[in-house]
Amino acid sequence: MFRNFLVSALLALPLTIMAQYRSQVWSPDNGDGTYRNPVLNADYSDPDVIAVGEDYYLTASSFNCIPGLPVLHSKDLVNWKIIGHAVDALTPDSLFSGEPAHGLGVWAPSIRYHKGEFYIYWGDPDNGVYMVKAKNPAGPWEKPVLVIKGKGIIDTCPLWDEDGRCYLVNGWANSRNMFASVITIRELNAEGTEAIGKPVIIFDGNGTEYRTCEGPKMYKRDGWYWVMFPAGGVPTGFQVAMRSKSPFGPYEAQKVLAQGSTNINGPHQGGWIHTTAGEDWFMHFQDKGAYGRVVHLQPVTWKDNWPVMGRVPKKGYCGEPYVTYRKPKTTSSVIVNPQESDEFNEPMLGQQWQWHANYDQSFGMPTSLGFFRLYTHKSNKTIWHTPNLLLQKTPADNFTATTKLKLVAKADGQYGGLIMMGLDYSALVVKSVGNHFELQQITCKNADKNGTEQVKVLAQLEKTGQDDNTYQFAIHEEIYLQLNVNAGKVTFSYSTNGKKFKPVGDTFTMREGKWIGAKIGFIAQEPAKSVNRGWIDVDWFHVER
Repeated sequence: MFRNFLVSALLALPLTIMAQYRSQVWSPDNGDGTYRNPVLNADYSDPDVIAVGEDYYLTASSFNCIPGLPVLHSKDLVNWKIIGHAVDALTPDSLFSGEPAHGLGVWAPSIRYHKGEFYIYWGDPDNGVYMVKAKNPAGPWEKPVLVIKGKGIIDTCPLWDEDGRCYLVNGWANSRNMFASVITIRELNAEGTEAIGKPVIIFDGNGTEYRTCEGPKMYKRDGWYWVMFPAGGVPTGFQVAMRSKSPFGPYEAQKVLAQGSTNINGPHQGGWIHTTAGEDWFMHFQDKGAYGRVVHLQPVTWKDNWPVMGRVPKKGYCGEPYVTYRKPKTTSSVIVNPQESDEFNEPMLGQQWQWHANYDQSFGMPTSLGFFRLYTHKSNKTIWHTPNLLLQKTPADNFTATTKLKLVAKADGQYGGLIMMGLDYSALVVKSVGNHFELQQITCKNADKNGTEQVKVLAQLEKTGQDDNTYQFAIHEEIYLQLNVNAGKVTFSYSTNGKKFKPVGDTFTMREGKWIGAKIGFIAQEPAKSVNRGWIDVDWFHVER
């Protein structure tokens, strides 16, 4: 309840106060009535967006990361802020707890507003189609409902027709069914809680340039049923729109957005929005490799009843993406960005943070003492298997992340620090070794394929503070760790006073995770022995240029 109150209060703040939430590393708002893409320069994969009055809401894939299904709010489709998440845990618990289920979970959701309630549907490729709903998009959201049980059903989107009937369109995962490149539709009950019809193929991209057709979104406009979807592959594909007078087709299709002569590769899956000002826009993602899938905004121009996205061509209906364009018409606009830095002064985590598995209290807890406490996870495996990684998305191509923390160690081998996480990862950590601490760099390549961790000792740090055998405390106070990203290259530094930083370790090349971009945040771990856990107390985390 406190979080919902806080969200409502923040949304009501004037521009002068909200300015403190402007990103220090990237802002799409040029401040002159124009914007630059991407409008979300972070990994909001498979975005979908709706307009409810003069407010816009967006959600995106979250896979195994928890809390999942982020919900973002905007007044102008350019400036976005996280206001909540729609799921606190994934089911079954046996799959999503204990260790990260990398790449599983929430795939390609859709968000809709129907009869005063918000709905989000998504396909879990191993379990089926789920739905959650809420009266307030900031939450609370009801528990997930399993709408359709089965494997391989992904990229789901509902449409409630004027007569009350409900349809669900979806794509298919070849990795689960050994077939794909088809779009299907079936009927649900009026409540949207169960299927009452069988799937019907309405588009087949096999053996054509429309291979890998997926991510469909369904709409209705002026008596026409529309299904919009990407095809041709994630980094190389294009947008397709198809229309019919019947939800089950037959449909006719046109390519409506492609890279063309621009450097915006594979304009992919997204959502169409019709605004109260009478304008049409389309939000789509672009695959940027290690940075994940960032979100672009394109105007939509209707030409011969086809939605041309981006720059309108002289001939045909296939547009090209704009890098900059005028902002959508709006009566209210504030420059704001998804949260990045955190002072950890509130008794709850900032909305940007996610765990790598279902949360357990042993992971760590917020405090009312001005810091966050992250307990060491007991494991003899690599960091790839660690569930209590506390991470957030990378916010730009180039940035610096700095943190102040202390390690409280109760046994040898306990460590904690700052990490860039992906299929390859590297961390700068403080580790308790004998009667001193070591500053170490832990790096692993091909972690998803049982890669081994390489440990490099960078410095020796003497123990300070308490060293009392009665309480088994050994504290290294106030170390500052820093991670710098420049064009995908990561370098580390540290400081004992927060003023002068010393570069240490090897340069590391970022790499994406399993269906997600590389993420930054905190690691705390120790060998799986029968000793009391150690922990790190994180005072603050700042992101800047």
